[in-house]
Amino acid sequence: MISAFLHGLILAFGLILPLGAQNVFVFNQGAFHRRFRQALPTVLTAALCDTLLITLAVLGISLVILGSSWIKTVLLGMGVLFLLYMGWNTWKVTPGADGGLDHPRETFSVRKQIAFAASASLLNPHAIMDTTMVLGTSSLQYAGMEKAAFAVATVLVSWFWFFGLALAGRFLGELDRSGRIMMILQKISALVMWGAAVYLGFSLW
Repeated sequence: MISAFLHGLILAFGLILPLGAQNVFVFNQGAFHRRFRQALPTVLTAALCDTLLITLAVLGISLVILGSSWIKTVLLGMGVLFLLYMGWNTWKVTPGADGGLDHPRETFSVRKQIAFAASASLLNPHAIMDTTMVLGTSSLQYAGMEKAAFAVATVLVSWFWFFGLALAGRFLGELDRSGRIMMILQKISALVMWGAAVYLGFSLW
């Protein structure tokens, strides 16, 4: 059971580390809010969505759902539109009158945080495919308590990662009083999202 738990930890870290729309959004919300608790809707939503995807993958349900080609096509199309929209929202954040970034409460309300974080998780084809194909397939070698240990390990990685990512963003936000570094990161984040949208578009084509 310990080996299954460690396998889940290592595999989950490998999947969650790469830069993507979900990680970028969680980090940015941590950085832009003056208090960490204001970014909790994003963190909790991202973690809960990942927990859902992991559970479906380990149970084998997502493999059945994604067996349909038209579902994959719809998923890719929705992913492209979402990334384009999210990239635009990220790009248009501008310096405020005091030199810092506009306060995110005006741009990302609690409801909008939840919607964006859920979309970044559930409309992200790469995240879904990685979770389904890698975690779901890897879990097939386990059964009973070993499979449960594997699933728990991957879920724990997601929760710790998103909380840590938001905290790292909050730390950088405190250091960057002028907002210049965050402005640069905003532009880079938007370009990453648009690049991912173009890549998915070609995959769809």
